[in-house]
Amino acid sequence: MTSSPSVTDPALLPLSAASALIASRKLSSTELVKACLARIEKYDGQVNAFVTLTAERALKDAAEADREIAAGRHRGPMHGIPFGLKDIFDTAGVLTTGHSRILEHNIPSKDATTVSKLCQAGGVLLGKLASHEFAHGGPSFDLPWPPARNPWNDEHIPAGSSSGSAAAIAAGFMPAALGTDTGGSIRSPSSLCGIVGLKPTYGLVSRAGVIPNSYSLDNCGPMAWTVEDCAILLQVIAGHDAADPGSAQVAIPDYSAELRSGIKGLRIGVLRHFWEEDSKANEEAVAAMEEALKVLAGLGAKLSTARMRPVQDYYDTKIIIAESELLSVHLHEFMTRPGDFGELFRDHVLSAMFFSSSDYVEAQRERRRMLAEMEALYRDYDALVTIAPGPAARFDALDSMSFWKRPSLCTPFNVTSGPALAQCTGFTSSGLPLAMQVTARPFDEQTVFRVAHAFEQATPWRKGRPALSAGAKARPVTSAPVHEHPSPDETTRQLVSVLAARSGLKLNEAQLAHLCLAAPHALAMAARVRKQRARSEEPASTYQAPGAR
Repeated sequence: MTSSPSVTDPALLPLSAASALIASRKLSSTELVKACLARIEKYDGQVNAFVTLTAERALKDAAEADREIAAGRHRGPMHGIPFGLKDIFDTAGVLTTGHSRILEHNIPSKDATTVSKLCQAGGVLLGKLASHEFAHGGPSFDLPWPPARNPWNDEHIPAGSSSGSAAAIAAGFMPAALGTDTGGSIRSPSSLCGIVGLKPTYGLVSRAGVIPNSYSLDNCGPMAWTVEDCAILLQVIAGHDAADPGSAQVAIPDYSAELRSGIKGLRIGVLRHFWEEDSKANEEAVAAMEEALKVLAGLGAKLSTARMRPVQDYYDTKIIIAESELLSVHLHEFMTRPGDFGELFRDHVLSAMFFSSSDYVEAQRERRRMLAEMEALYRDYDALVTIAPGPAARFDALDSMSFWKRPSLCTPFNVTSGPALAQCTGFTSSGLPLAMQVTARPFDEQTVFRVAHAFEQATPWRKGRPALSAGAKARPVTSAPVHEHPSPDETTRQLVSVLAARSGLKLNEAQLAHLCLAAPHALAMAARVRKQRARSEEPASTYQAPGAR
């Protein structure tokens, strides 16, 4: 790790520190942007965080920010601060690819709502950042752009799908970025790259102008080096947006107001079963989590063991809902140009063919039960904590079938809708980050920030950055084979062929064989969500008329 950043190293300053210096005119936005661009030029060959670098625009906007601030027109903490965007956020006049060949030349005419808010707050767009294809499925080496690397060790994955956003912040390319989270896509890369990332409450941040993954589960959120930085970012992007049908009409509090209130007396439930029973965690990750719990207790929080359902239950529900919706989003291209998708994305999303319309409704009904079950936990606890994914795997150790075999530790909090934050709890003996998640009741981001900030201030994990080599290129890695090409049994092959034809898909033999491999896992998921229910039991997607919220 490098030494602690200082004003002589402005690219490594947290957002809050850089903002204070810019506001007092001890640092200019232009100086900060130039420092970020210099680091990108030196090190991004090793990290591959960027799809599109908007250097000329950034310098122009930084100069304008400096003129406004000098004239006494300081807009707030984001004024003059460079930021990046996962490349699924629309940017007017700037390439927005979804990290996919399908949108290789797509230039939107309008900014996403979140992008407009950041620019109106004086933020300076530095560029568009690597993702998994359409925020799903990677890391993939068969796309027009390489996958991002983990800056702590470029032979290891940064996770996804907001991979470039997490890698860029950890590498010191920018102090702030936006990502999206449908099943952990902010928190997983934040965990593996050692930064802070928040999945806000569903509906708190507009999704308008963001390429959809799952209408029911998508969230846009902040990613930064510190908890306070995430609170500053959320303050700018939160709020109702009529252009987003899922947008919530709630009052927006001051997210930084209670950061320093401490956590003495807070009731924190510890979801131990996530790592002790449901998804066995790495020994070093468990040790770091136990130490984190000691820190929280030492700060005066009242800790006790809590339980949700097994992680697999939430994962089943999420996969059936999200894959069904994602297939609908891209069905036309799957029908007309299936070979232009990356293999991992295509295999995962086309597996939604195994889910029937009744499976989708059953999953939405099961989700409503899960949402109702959380009320008891919210009464008993002010916040919940559990382990986060990590440490990062090597690229050559990935198992493409783990998508089906190993449920995500992040997904329960997408299904249950509340805010969830990932933050660093230490490092492995080989220097890879470890992390935990902090969550609370819906729209109680303040408590999440309060707990996470208290932990951050009591621990040393913000004092160092990855050691990168100037001018180095990412080391060659061998990606694990996406699949073997097994010979499926005839019954499964016929099922896959019939479902593909019914969906209007023309798939080659290899593509059909890949789907045959996923078939038993997908069908088992569908079977698990089918339960006896009252006829009146509603799905979580039940419509509410405007004004009824």
